[in-house]
Amino acid sequence: MNSLAPNIRASIQQLEESAINRIAAGEVVERPSSAVKELVENAIDAGATRIDVAIADGGKTLIRVTDDGCGIPPEELPLALARHATSKIDGSDLLNIHSFGFRGEALASLGAVGRLTLTSRAEGHEAAELSVTGGKSDPVKPAALSRGTVVTLRNLFYATPARLKFLRSDRAEMQAISDVLKRLAMAEPSVSFTLRDVSGGGEGRVTFRADAVTGDLFDALRGRLGQVMGREFIDNAVTIDAEREGIHLTGLAGLPTYSRGAAVAQFLFVNGRPVRDKLLIGALRGAYADFLSRDRHPAVALFIDCDPHKVDVNVHPAKSEVRFREPGLVRGLIVSALRHALAEAGHRASTTVAGATLGAMRPEAPQGPPRVYQMDRPSFAAKQTAYAMQSPGFADMQTSYSGRVVEVEEGSQETDEIPRPHLPLGAARGQVHENYIIAQTEDGLVIVDQHAAHERLVYEKLKTQMAQNGVPAQALLIPDVVEMSESDSARLLDIADDLTRMGLTVEPFGHGAVVVRETPAILGEVNSDALLRDILDELDDQGEARAVQDRIEAILSRVACHGSIRSGRQMRAEEMNALLREMEATPYSGQCNHGRPTYVELKLSDIERLFGRT
Repeated sequence: MNSLAPNIRASIQQLEESAINRIAAGEVVERPSSAVKELVENAIDAGATRIDVAIADGGKTLIRVTDDGCGIPPEELPLALARHATSKIDGSDLLNIHSFGFRGEALASLGAVGRLTLTSRAEGHEAAELSVTGGKSDPVKPAALSRGTVVTLRNLFYATPARLKFLRSDRAEMQAISDVLKRLAMAEPSVSFTLRDVSGGGEGRVTFRADAVTGDLFDALRGRLGQVMGREFIDNAVTIDAEREGIHLTGLAGLPTYSRGAAVAQFLFVNGRPVRDKLLIGALRGAYADFLSRDRHPAVALFIDCDPHKVDVNVHPAKSEVRFREPGLVRGLIVSALRHALAEAGHRASTTVAGATLGAMRPEAPQGPPRVYQMDRPSFAAKQTAYAMQSPGFADMQTSYSGRVVEVEEGSQETDEIPRPHLPLGAARGQVHENYIIAQTEDGLVIVDQHAAHERLVYEKLKTQMAQNGVPAQALLIPDVVEMSESDSARLLDIADDLTRMGLTVEPFGHGAVVVRETPAILGEVNSDALLRDILDELDDQGEARAVQDRIEAILSRVACHGSIRSGRQMRAEEMNALLREMEATPYSGQCNHGRPTYVELKLSDIERLFGRT
């Protein structure tokens, strides 16, 4: 409630400069990581090739950023600390932005809420220093510095102590600073970055380091992303390089089986600027919608480059949000480029799946001295005999077999079953627990989840048929009547036309019941009641927000589950090999519709290491 009486008007007055700066600081500097972001961006804009960041107490007591950039002449230091003073734009075109900073607010805002010291030396000038405490400047004085700029910020928010209550622990603030620096390091592979924690005094300890990398676009990008996100991400990502109507998309996108439980490994950049944009995050979610369940998140580093006039970066004081002139074009480019790259990956699954499998296999601790193996590797002829003896159905043999090495004639069945180099998933050797297919490859073995793999294959076939001319339907000799509530039947009948395109014909049967007259031919015999219940569950999961096409594909995914090979079904050798060949020829077959791997590949060298045969 306004404390002034209704008949008393307050006069309009100009706020003091210090108050204006503190208000602006509330928008620009939310926490220590915001200050680090602004200072490091200034260093990058200054052409620095090496940036060193020192932090004490999570940035609350000290933030020091040292760079080897172009520096600032002594006479310009007072102007550098004034609001809306910048060397990066002239103000004539606020869309033609080619630098990180352009608003001219950061240094003035930091000086208003903390104790800021700016030391700099430009080429051809002597080094100079200027200090600001709570918005009040001291005179410029000489300093000792060989080149570049050093910005020291002490006691952040000392002038606005209420803000200190909203800061998190030193560890959490340090983590936020590290995240900011990593994002900027991804955007600038040619710049070296170092982050030190000097809370205990002295040189402190290095918590993050990324040395400059050279090479062409993707070599430099892979090198830098390997430093920041880890080698594992590089090994399990596909390359993105697409362009549409002047918008260029590059970067790396993780395989669906290399997903995370939270969106902590999603890095998006627009014209080199790290952003957290709802449009881009939504496009990313849409691109992976076919491959990941809702509780899994992809790992990506994507860079969008376009004419600065096609995107407005002056939307938020922290410049973390952008607005595209043609958002639909950008979203479509991201979705199509990611899906195309994942399709080219074919049946490939992430190496982390095999690593986790090997980690779960713990050999029994040896008792006594280690055994000495007398046999190293079997001969080729012995391998051929083993292939034949281990083929599906070998357990049905009634007589024991001899261990003699027998030469196999060319063209025999055993020779034909030996894995060839052009069969990445190998040849089926058996089925265990009526759910897992064991296949032998050239240099290891593959374990396939038959239900998950076939679910993806059926889903891709349904999508292809749907896109061409609808899914072929199979009329039921005796239509199935399914009883349900009137509200459920109404929801199904609302999408009856879409279901018909999917090969599923549903009609009302009175009092909430529906009758199923046709089912998708690819599914064979299905349980109509279970199928319709699953479709209703999918409608509940989606809500009303998803687009029609997304709803159709989600329902198709549920339908595919009913047409896939069930766990517990025994498969013949030719069925298993046919499934392997179809997986090799089908895009996205490395993961099921929910992002789980459809197979695990173990190299022979890893298996031998488990048994101590190294």
